[in-house]
Amino acid sequence: MKKPDAQRPPPGSPIGPRLLLVLAAVLVSLGVLELGLRTWFWGYLFTWPNFVLEARTVLAEGDSDRYVRDERLGHVPRAGHAAPGLTIEADGRRSTGAPPATAATAAPILAVGDSFTFGAEVTDLQTWPAQLQRITGRRVLNAGVSGYGFDQIVLRAEALAPLYKPEAIVAAFIADDIRRTEMRRLWSADKPYFEIGRDGGQDRLVLRGVPVPPRADPGTTLTFWQRTLGYSLLFDFVLRRLDLLHDWFGDHVRAHPPGTGERIACLLTGRLAALQTSSGARVLVVAEYDPVVWDSPAFAAEQRRLTGALLACARREGLATLDSFAAFAATPAPRQFYGLWHMNEAGNALIARLIAGALGVKAE
Repeated sequence: MKKPDAQRPPPGSPIGPRLLLVLAAVLVSLGVLELGLRTWFWGYLFTWPNFVLEARTVLAEGDSDRYVRDERLGHVPRAGHAAPGLTIEADGRRSTGAPPATAATAAPILAVGDSFTFGAEVTDLQTWPAQLQRITGRRVLNAGVSGYGFDQIVLRAEALAPLYKPEAIVAAFIADDIRRTEMRRLWSADKPYFEIGRDGGQDRLVLRGVPVPPRADPGTTLTFWQRTLGYSLLFDFVLRRLDLLHDWFGDHVRAHPPGTGERIACLLTGRLAALQTSSGARVLVVAEYDPVVWDSPAFAAEQRRLTGALLACARREGLATLDSFAAFAATPAPRQFYGLWHMNEAGNALIARLIAGALGVKAE
């Protein structure tokens, strides 16, 4: 005789009310936790801001002081902006200090890149372009911009090379810059991006998103969930503990699916090769690494795969390349060369010496 299924409710059992009861219990529990957490953090018991909107508004206000819109690049540092240890000069270049007397008649070196080139977390003279200037005795122009993708790095080089007629162009990147080429908006700021087209049976890049539109009002960029769960201190607290706030707070919009950036970045080295030919400046493509590489072997393997592939593309285009990984890995503690997230003065000094050697200039 078949035994009755103990898990199956009897015919006509009211499942709906039971589910509603469970849902109500969950919601009440979450509400109690929310109020309990706000009581613990007393100031939030009487104020209920939308944490996502608040974060994006603060970012937008800060960026409006530091950056100016550029129709082709998205944004560049605001000329004349100054803060302790930070000076922005013409064309959004960061100061590298007074050029050496020996640089009066020599063509400069143009450095383009992201926040590692710009020198986040260090002063003007501690950046690697400033230290490269002291090593080489040549004027070095720091045209790095925080948050740039490899696409913007290449476009920045194309924009400034005709103005300054450099002897050499150093294009530095980290692996995440490859991913950034897949985006049309990063950290609430729209950017140019490339699509891959076909021309005579060959892949070619087509620039899109230009002129880059002005930055959107933060209040217009929130999703439904950010407009609702954004008010929850409990949700914010959990995401902070899980280190998941980057995408929750950040306003990132994709133009391409993940992985497309590898092909786009590879094709962009062709534009650097064309710039090398048209400008007469030697182009050196440099791979730098963020500090997580030294904390996670799995992450390091993927970052090395991405950077290695891009450097290989550059070499096929006839460009000189430099992979800084081995030099840092050979030291007892690579993490000593970083601050919170970027290179500190010592890390930038090592990068500057490596670049000087790759350019054929002996370090002092």
